[in-house]
Amino acid sequence: FFSISCLLLTMASRRVFYTVATAALIVSRTEAFAPPSTRIAARDGVNRAVERSVGAAMLPEVVADTTSIIHAADASAMTSSANLLSFSDQGQNLAGIFFQASLLPYLAFLYFLSFRGNRTPALGNFGWQYLLLFVLGTIPSGIVTKGAYGSSLANVDWLHGGAEALLTITNILIVLGFREAITNPDYDAEEGSKYGIAPKAVAGLAVLLFGTACAFGSSTFDVHSAFLGGVGNLPEDVVLSLPFVMHSEPDNALSIPTWAIHFSSVFEFLFAMDTIWKFADATDNPKWKGLTWGMLPLHASGIAACTYHFFYNPSSLQFVVELQAFFTLLGNLTCAIAAYRISISNGWTLRELNPFPKSEVSPEGIDIDNAAVLPYNVVEAEQSELLLAGKLLALTLAMSYLVKYGELAFDLPLSENGIAAGALVFGIPSVTAYLYYNRGMQESGEGFNLPSFGGEDGEGLSMADVKKFGVAGTVSYVLTELAFWAVAFPVASTALYQTTGHWPDVINDNADRGAVLAFIFGAANIARLLVPLRLGAALALAPWVDENIINRGATESNE
Repeated sequence: FFSISCLLLTMASRRVFYTVATAALIVSRTEAFAPPSTRIAARDGVNRAVERSVGAAMLPEVVADTTSIIHAADASAMTSSANLLSFSDQGQNLAGIFFQASLLPYLAFLYFLSFRGNRTPALGNFGWQYLLLFVLGTIPSGIVTKGAYGSSLANVDWLHGGAEALLTITNILIVLGFREAITNPDYDAEEGSKYGIAPKAVAGLAVLLFGTACAFGSSTFDVHSAFLGGVGNLPEDVVLSLPFVMHSEPDNALSIPTWAIHFSSVFEFLFAMDTIWKFADATDNPKWKGLTWGMLPLHASGIAACTYHFFYNPSSLQFVVELQAFFTLLGNLTCAIAAYRISISNGWTLRELNPFPKSEVSPEGIDIDNAAVLPYNVVEAEQSELLLAGKLLALTLAMSYLVKYGELAFDLPLSENGIAAGALVFGIPSVTAYLYYNRGMQESGEGFNLPSFGGEDGEGLSMADVKKFGVAGTVSYVLTELAFWAVAFPVASTALYQTTGHWPDVINDNADRGAVLAFIFGAANIARLLVPLRLGAALALAPWVDENIINRGATESNE
């Protein structure tokens, strides 16, 4: 139950596996909701009211805030074809396409992360795997919100917060696992964690409770019932009496417990990034710092989710949802690349893909097995677990109250301001990246390097390697680049067609032209990370080009 990798490998039915995999990709796009008009609070005995209509919105969630994920792969899992159609439409827009493409890189990430030579802490590894179980746990919540309330999951606070709580548990497991490995001198990978089975038991119990809530909660709670009864929420009359409050909250505003779950997930993920950065020193393998960099787009995805909630989910800010999806795809790719580099540095080869039992006397296998049991370089914890938990709780509560009630003092959250939303989505992760860049410069004199995949002296592939093949190398590189980019426009056009139902008119329609260019721009950013793979493809193609294009005439004359 707790080992997701074993679950995927032992499923006897292809239908079950396809259902599980596809469920992680399809995100609901249910009917729009319109938050009620806002009004200026009464102050000094003067009643003032301002009616402001807030646009309809739809909220698809992603891995950083994947509380709207639902099942649309198999009609037999639904009670009717109407449900199937309702739950599958998210897969037809640009965000849905990004979501669908993000699962395979994440599965590759889990595979490489679990390589025995990496010495990945078992509890931390389980935390990354638990994310898949969290995704599965959100499936019934999507069904309940649509079937019982006819609404999106974002409107149903008691389910919204419950689903997000599973993501919080994921991040806690990651932090606990990696932190114990680098701070506990008595840690033994074979004996297991000092926490025993308690973390996994709590994680399993959380899934069970959430499943029970999905099964029976709709008969007890209404659509706007608050998560955990809204404990911590201030009474409405108290809120309106605050001197800075200018607006009342829309009905779809998040409760304090749900905001707390969101912010704790963000802070815990930052803690996880820091812990994995330190794990590089514990294993004498700087490649682990690359995983911290790989996690940065996922951090940006979480910020995008909170930003969308901050603005009460207006449809005019749909691009924020698409950024969420894009950052999720990008983050899964960068994490997979980082885990691959870690595995390669620890002895992984293509032979590891052989499903048959390996030789017990293989020199390579013996070296990997010996490296897998090496002890960590343990360091003294800078702060106790109790202090760390106290800081997390304080930060979470402070941000929850500040955002929930502080934003009522401004018009911005109701303004549907795309520039402000974009500034939040890109600004906060940029600050995080800058801090890690400075940290890298201070520790090793290197802020950030693009990942390498081999080459001479471990410096990675470069154009110098391609130029060694002369004209054939240059021609092969041009061919691979043309092939790589030849698919960009058709894929972007297809994405727009799936989203809007019409093919793009890039000549006469500015909106279509902008959408296609935006998609290609996003693909270009991913392509930068794949430059080593493209160089490798050029090197592999060079001998064929030399024989069949460059020297073909000479070969035929010799014959």
